[in-house]
Amino acid sequence: MMQQIYPTPVHGYQFELNKDFHFAAAHYIPHPEAGSCQLTHGHTYFVNITIAGDSLDDSGFLINFKTIKDLIHKRFDHTLLNDDNCFSNKIAENFPTTEVMAKTICEIIQKHLDTLGHKPQCLQVFLRETPTSYVIYRSKEAK
Repeated sequence: MMQQIYPTPVHGYQFELNKDFHFAAAHYIPHPEAGSCQLTHGHTYFVNITIAGDSLDDSGFLINFKTIKDLIHKRFDHTLLNDDNCFSNKIAENFPTTEVMAKTICEIIQKHLDTLGHKPQCLQVFLRETPTSYVIYRSKEAK
């Protein structure tokens, strides 16, 4: 795993959890301005997910690290992202760009967190597409 210091979101929660992992996936961006990215190509994405909250569950977790990885890795690893139902080849806001991927990862994680009684929040998704390119997504709804 690439060692990285990530920008930290400002928050007032007592606990902050960060989970790093990677997944391999292919995609294409169906827009003329995407240049060669219009062609199917792949990346090894590195992701850091920041979750925070003020209380822990019955097992002493904000969320189990394995659950975070399972929600994203099992869904996207070794796939063509364009085939996933959360992406559209017709609407630019849903093309599987790094920006949209980071937002989508945050939404998937938060949807699961919303089912938990102690209500942790996904504060940030840091998604690295290449060694020199990354996106940070922070939900406006997070405290």
